[in-house]
Amino acid sequence: MANILDYVRWRGELDIKKAPFNEVDNLILSRIAYFPFDNILQKEERITIKEAYNRFKKLDVKKENILQKEDLDLFPALAKSNRFANLYVAEYINKIDDEEEKQFSAITIFLPDKTMYISFRGTDNTIIGWKEDFNMSFKDIVYSQLDSVDYLEYIGGKYKCKIRVGGHSKGGNLAIYSASFCNENIQNRIIEVYNNDGPGFNDNLICKEEYKRIIKKIHTFVPQSSIVGRLLNHEEKYMVVKSTQVGILQHDLYTWQLMGPQFLYLDGVTDGSEIVDKTLKQWVKEVDSKQREEFVEIMYRVISATKARTTVEFSNKWFENVGIVLKSYNNIDKKSKKIILNSLGSLFNIAKDNMLKRNKK
Repeated sequence: MANILDYVRWRGELDIKKAPFNEVDNLILSRIAYFPFDNILQKEERITIKEAYNRFKKLDVKKENILQKEDLDLFPALAKSNRFANLYVAEYINKIDDEEEKQFSAITIFLPDKTMYISFRGTDNTIIGWKEDFNMSFKDIVYSQLDSVDYLEYIGGKYKCKIRVGGHSKGGNLAIYSASFCNENIQNRIIEVYNNDGPGFNDNLICKEEYKRIIKKIHTFVPQSSIVGRLLNHEEKYMVVKSTQVGILQHDLYTWQLMGPQFLYLDGVTDGSEIVDKTLKQWVKEVDSKQREEFVEIMYRVISATKARTTVEFSNKWFENVGIVLKSYNNIDKKSKKIILNSLGSLFNIAKDNMLKRNKK
């Protein structure tokens, strides 16, 4: 079996003009949004992936924000391949805002078929990035979604070519949201929207005409035990991709399996994915939005007591930070503790009931 690294090695010599853009190319370009361009790509610059990697090599890798170790293999592989080396990247943006509880990053990649792929980054390793994800459980709209529309409209206004929009994880959600709610002139130039295991939306959004207008252009892919990609609600169809990992670890796109220029598809998701999906949807219905908001806010307050800004900082002092979290929890008021216990208790009871029902079948 093969993954995107194998794909670059096998098909790297095939120029996109000779072998048209495909779903695997999409997955690779969605991963490029996670690369550490902060010290590589300057504002108003437009450089090739090859040049970007040459600049990256001159940096102190230990000081760069490498979000996944496999990126250190993918970046040079892309830079050496005919298919990707001469694609241009530009308009990189990376914003972290604790006050607005926002983590937003995107980059635009220009293809030789006279299209551009707008790639939205998913959740990075910042604590505030994860907080924003949880905010989706009780908010109709989060700040990154608003930023995604602004970014798409800015890029679409500046460059007049046809548009592909995509992303992985939260980036897939942003791809759909921005394509749905951008202005009509930009929307008409969008040819494809790619959602790679990204969460859905609440009922208020999927009922809107803007979402329904774009739905036929959406390609959604999830691994067989998908959890993240089945959160909230989706109206678009999805395809199930084989992953070599288990459970939540299948969210890692480097584990997705390919066959040539296509994913290796399965007939459906696993029973475990169905149970998680059903459990979380029931939890959202049974626990009102105010309680969900209070639960998320309290948990964030408890974790914030560690002063860690990223998951790496938290894990580097694991025992110390766990102690701080437990102390912070013990110090919160009785009402807050009750909200946490009731919310988690409701979730576990729903999960238990769903597992029992599944076992009886």
